[in-house]
This record gives sequence, C-alpha cells and structure tokens, in this order.
Amino acid sequence: MNSYYTIFQKLITLSLTLLIISISPSSQQQISTVDLNALQQLTYTLTDLKKSNGFFSSWDFTSPENICTSFAGVTCSVVNGETRVTSLFLGTGLSDSPGLAGTISDTAIYQLTELTQFILYPGIVTGFIPESIGFRLPNLRVLSLTNNRLTGSIPESITELKKLHTLDLSHNRLTGVIPAILTSSLLELRVLVLSFNNLAGEIPEFSDESRLIHLDLRSNLLSGTLPETTPFTLRYLSLSSNGLWGPIENLIKSSSYLVYLDLSMNKFSGPIPDSLFRCSFLSSMYLQRNNFSGELRLSSPLPAVFLGPGSTVDLSHNFLSGEIPEFLSGVETLFLNNNRFAGKVPESYVGNVIAGKMRTLYLQHNYLAGFPMKESVVPDGVALCLSYNCMVPPAVGLTACPASAGGPVSRPVRQCSVFSNG
Repeated sequence: MNSYYTIFQKLITLSLTLLIISISPSSQQQISTVDLNALQQLTYTLTDLKKSNGFFSSWDFTSPENICTSFAGVTCSVVNGETRVTSLFLGTGLSDSPGLAGTISDTAIYQLTELTQFILYPGIVTGFIPESIGFRLPNLRVLSLTNNRLTGSIPESITELKKLHTLDLSHNRLTGVIPAILTSSLLELRVLVLSFNNLAGEIPEFSDESRLIHLDLRSNLLSGTLPETTPFTLRYLSLSSNGLWGPIENLIKSSSYLVYLDLSMNKFSGPIPDSLFRCSFLSSMYLQRNNFSGELRLSSPLPAVFLGPGSTVDLSHNFLSGEIPEFLSGVETLFLNNNRFAGKVPESYVGNVIAGKMRTLYLQHNYLAGFPMKESVVPDGVALCLSYNCMVPPAVGLTACPASAGGPVSRPVRQCSVFSNG
C-alpha cells in the first residue's frame, strides 16, 4: 500500500476521532424517544457474526438513560433541547472482527435525523442503500458503508446531502452508473471512494467549484474517456482496472497538486504528457498496462521534489519507444519493462543502482543495447532485471528478474536488427 494512502487513512481516522470527542455526550438527559425506537429497530435487522461479546452486547435497552454513555458506537449531542444521536458506528472496526450481518433498516435510519456520521464497518450486510437517505439526513457529513455486500445502485438522493464531506461505498456489489450530479452538486465533498464495485458507464463531469481531494474509482466497469476537467485540488486519484480509454491531457491540465496517480490497467493511449512529470508533488505514478506510445521527453527540467526516496513510477507494458529518459534516474522504484525502448541505458541509472539509491529497476523486454556497468556487484536489496534486450546483460542484471521475464536472456539478433532499422 502506498505510503500516501496509508497516511491519508490515518488522518481520516484521526479527524473522525477528534470530531467525536468534540461532541459532548449527554449523560444528564434521556435520549429522545424517536432515536431510542430507531436504535431498537436497528437490532431487529442487524445481528452480530461474533457469537459471544459481540458489538450489540453493550446495547441494553432496559437502561435508556445510559444509551449515550454505554452503547458501543453511539455518540449523542443536545439539539434544540433534546438528546439526539449524532454519530453512529455500527461494528467494531477491529481487524479480527467478522462484523455484522443482516440489512440496514431504512425506517430506523430515517428517524435519526440529526446524524452527522453514519459508518458501517466491514461485515456481510446485504440489501440496498436506503433510497431516501439524502432527504432524511440533512446534516450527514460522513457516510461510509465499505466492505459489505450491498447491492443495487447509488441512490440519487445522496446528492441532497449538501454537507457531505466523505462518501465511501467501496468493496460492495453496487451496480448502475455514478449519478451525474454526485460530482457536480456536492461542493463540500472532499473524499469519494467507490472502488471495487460493479459500477458502469462514464465518469461524470465535475463542477468547476469542486474541491475534491481524494477520488478512488478503481476496479469497476467504467468506460469512456476522462472528464473534460477534474478538480485541481486532487491529491489522490485512482482509476485503475476499468475500461477507460483515450488521451490523458485533460487530467494533467487541471490536476497540478497530485501526490498519487494510478491509471493502470485501462486502455489509455497516446503520448504521456511531459507536464505529468512536472507535477510538483507527484511521487507515485502507475500507468502500467495501457496503450501509451511515443517517446518520453521534457520541455523543461524536472523538479527535484519528484525524485528521491519513496518515489515510484511504473510505465511497464505499454508501447513507449526512444531512449531511456535521463530525468527518471532518481526514481527509487522504476518499472520500464515490456516497452520498445532502445539505445544504451544512461550512466546515471547505473550509478544510482550501484549506490543503492535506485532500489528497483526493471528494464526487461525492451530493445536496449547496453548497460555500462563497470562493477559486477549491486547492493543487497536492489532489484535489477535486464533480460531479453539486444545485449548480453551482466549476470547481476538477471538475478532479480520475475518469473514472467522468461527466457532466453537476450533477444534474437534478427529482432534487434529489424527494430534498429525501423
């Protein structure tokens, strides 16, 4: 898992924790009758998969005055003189917990009208997302129903949640399309995660006023080209494992703050814009297994912030040609294998491999003619693969090759001759 994504998840968890702490639970007043009934109804349609001491074991309705202080996952606040449920976390969220089963009672959820956070932790909850959720929970800021077995489409009523900051419906079995107004009307939305579902159709256009920071739509059935514009505020973007196609110039023009970019395993084509390599904050780029072609060139020097420890670039399994570009020599983990690169590998690459600054360099299955290595040893932990090029690679250039590199170690002479003559 990429370090940026890990840090991002920790920040989200910390933010949610601080938000909960900032809401002072009421231990002096009994919870409103409406919310009490709603919580009881939830237990009618949801059940613990853990046989003993499960999530609902603390939900003792014989003492309603203790709900806000003793019910797991329930946080309250005084609203207009009444004690109301404002945050609801269903499940423990612990890695060893099997979660909950059953369905979400829309009748119960609709009564919790003061909810600001509704989070369902991983389990095997089935059924649909409550259809009118957007009309009944006007204060909702966080909606997370990830890692369950929800089906059906994304309710368009979600677009009525004008205060929504985070929407995570990932790892379910949702179908249909992404509602067009989801990306154009929720101007407070900062995090949108719909990955690992069965969503189809095109990615809808974004509003010019969108301030989205995190967008994850990977592993769906999306098709078509990229939207004309994407939010310039994006830091994290993953669209991998879909059926998207066409050039990517529009994406680069509007997204200059990207830190993490994953467009892998699609059908994108055309050249890779040099502006992509000049995104000042970008340190992780995954463009492998597409149809990109042409040479990699820069119209201006690459900013040093793109290089160095922690950076990863994967351009493998495309149709890129020309010589290996000098400006990628500072990347720590670099995959250029299975392309059409020719010529000699720049000495800067060799130097960084020997120095241990470049920890992974995969160049197999190209048409490279030389790797000017004077030393015969690479540091421990450095992975170098040079097999199946137009040269006899040094022995150290084969030890780290994956099984998929196959053999022989060099290309047939005829292939190299035909390629070098166009």
